[in-house]
Amino acid sequence: MYAVIETGGKQYTVEFGDELEVELLDAEPGQEINLDRVLLVVDGDNAAVGQPVVADAAVSAKVLRQDRGEKTISFKYRPKARSRVKKGHRQELTVLKITEVRLGSKSAAAEAKEAAAAAEAERSKVAKAAARQAAEDAALAEKLKARKAAEAEAESATKAKAPKAPAKPAPAKEETLAKPEAPAKAAKAAPAKAAPAKAAPKAAPKAAKTDEPAGEAAAKRPARTKKDE
Repeated sequence: MYAVIETGGKQYTVEFGDELEVELLDAEPGQEINLDRVLLVVDGDNAAVGQPVVADAAVSAKVLRQDRGEKTISFKYRPKARSRVKKGHRQELTVLKITEVRLGSKSAAAEAKEAAAAAEAERSKVAKAAARQAAEDAALAEKLKARKAAEAEAESATKAKAPKAPAKPAPAKEETLAKPEAPAKAAKAAPAKAAPAKAAPKAAPKAAKTDEPAGEAAAKRPARTKKDE
């Protein structure tokens, strides 16, 4: 629901909870005032138009503080007349907070209050559900912890009661593997003895190759004498 009001010669569109600055009003901060000139009220699809004001409508507001607007500069210059006029102005304002918009039996403040109560109830419901779930989770965690502790205690008790088995001698894998490897390593370490080389037979002197026949070559040889022997 919203309304259109008139104050200080200006019109404003307001809703419940809005803050606005209006022309200076004769009211003290913290005071509740009624804005009588309500020109229009709209509630969903229903609208009430004033002629000039709505008869059964009312808008209330709370005065928050008295304030001043921004400074504005007015400068007037007249050429060839040596006229220059400069003025500053700060508008006096009143800051209002809308506390009620009413049309007949409907009240925006009551609707907002009901919505806030419903939201608070929903929040409290969610908070209670979350607290209950957290308590259940904590209880379940405690149960699991106690169960694990009992299981660990029972396991330790069974281990303590069980007889200890005699220790089995470890198989001598290293010795069995080392025995066949030892001669191989010794064989690798010992240098191989080279076999004595047999003396090669001396090759017979090759006969000189000639084209002459054997008989002619023997005839040409000089006869051997006793001196030669």
